[in-house]
Amino acid sequence: MILDLKLVRGRVVTMDPLRPTATTVGVWRGRVVGLDEDVADLPAARTVDLDGATVLPGFIDAHTHLAWAGRARRTIDVSQCVTVDQILDALRGAPGQGWIEGTGYDRRAVPLTAADLDTVSADRNIYVQDLSGHACVVNSVVLKQLPGIVSDGWLTETDRAAAHALLLPYSIDALSADLRHSVREVLSQGITMCAEAGVGAGLLAGSPVEVAAYQRANLPIRVQLMVSADVLHAVNAHQDDGITRAIDLGLHTGFGGDRLSIGALKVWTDGGMMARTAALTEPYEGTDNTGELLDERAAILDGHAAGWQLAVHAIGDRAVDFALDTLAEAQARAPRPDARHRIEHCGLVRPDQLRRIAELGVIPVIQPAFLWSYGDDYAAIMGARRAPWMYRGRSFLDHGITIAGSSDRPVADGAPLRAIEFMVERQSAGGMKIGPGEEITVEEALAAYTAGGAYACRMEHDLGSVTPGKLADFVVLADDPRTAPRVAAVPVVATIVGGEVVHGAV
Repeated sequence: MILDLKLVRGRVVTMDPLRPTATTVGVWRGRVVGLDEDVADLPAARTVDLDGATVLPGFIDAHTHLAWAGRARRTIDVSQCVTVDQILDALRGAPGQGWIEGTGYDRRAVPLTAADLDTVSADRNIYVQDLSGHACVVNSVVLKQLPGIVSDGWLTETDRAAAHALLLPYSIDALSADLRHSVREVLSQGITMCAEAGVGAGLLAGSPVEVAAYQRANLPIRVQLMVSADVLHAVNAHQDDGITRAIDLGLHTGFGGDRLSIGALKVWTDGGMMARTAALTEPYEGTDNTGELLDERAAILDGHAAGWQLAVHAIGDRAVDFALDTLAEAQARAPRPDARHRIEHCGLVRPDQLRRIAELGVIPVIQPAFLWSYGDDYAAIMGARRAPWMYRGRSFLDHGITIAGSSDRPVADGAPLRAIEFMVERQSAGGMKIGPGEEITVEEALAAYTAGGAYACRMEHDLGSVTPGKLADFVVLADDPRTAPRVAAVPVVATIVGGEVVHGAV
């Protein structure tokens, strides 16, 4: 055998407990065929001397929004604007005659109203997306097209969705270009697989036919698509199947190949902490607001019955209660071993909820970088008693719960190494300790972005560790994050997908 690629003199952290380390990796036809002595004497079409660089399985971002992140390049980015006037000046620079679309807005820093936006244009539709994705600000032209909605321009959740629907759809070509743009950044961070959190409809969908954009884009990474539960429709299946709603042809989790596949069914049950719409059992500090709970019981029950893995968006503890109750009901009605349902975010988890998550075998898909970027604010709105419950680490692991790391890009910093550093230190960008006692080791945090992500995406047989037989997806780092002084500062030297270098150089 002549290997396609042989990596030698590396510090390989395999994330495989049966063989934790190696120095040599052999690759043939896109897969790992052996380590160290298994391939030491085999010739290779290309041999790379890593000179001590660290090799890890490629990072998996188990919940992200590639198209939304890429779309920022063709919208007006207001994330650096610190006054209303700066935002308005930026929007006035919009070319063309159609919609004026802004992104990166943060209402917590700069209150903005329809009256403000009306000064930009009296006849063009203006839509400014809140950073959270759960809210927006629109001008009076848009409000007039939303009968029954009374607002000063600030819209959240279902009202936001109604405004967003007015500017859709985006074209497949535009979405494909957005994806290609976004993926360049993803690869620079060592990510080799992404789970796109909701396509076809729902919170941030771009088109009812947007899966075609992922096919057309021919991306150099692996992508798993979470299908929005909003696209379920009644079907006339055989009564023995127990399927009342599905997507066309009965497609569900697992369809596709190792490059592009259908993953979980995405269900939204609440909003977000940034928009103050995450559903809580007790109000946000200093308010009587407990957020917004969306009753998606039917979607969860029908999706489970139709064979889907479920990805239930639940950030607040009240939404987590709802998710756990309904998932338990779904399993009681139609038992499915290893359904491997997920709770996306699992942002505020009370101590009493940990045992239920473990018993149901639910996977929390968390975004540690939220607390790095916004932790000071989140801690303030939760209060001292609840702040330690946010985006847990140690408590999950101590209960035997598998966790998967993710970014929710572009809501927060998408770099896995940044999130891993937070999981270890539990310190925000502002220097605040959030959830002391929830710290985990670097290796445990690395597992969340490799083996844990693969497990959450039902890809553990092909991804998540450098193991013979698995796909040859690697990230090459200049230093070992387990011993480096700053994990987030470790440079990504190269990203390899299927044995091909797709970012950097080795």
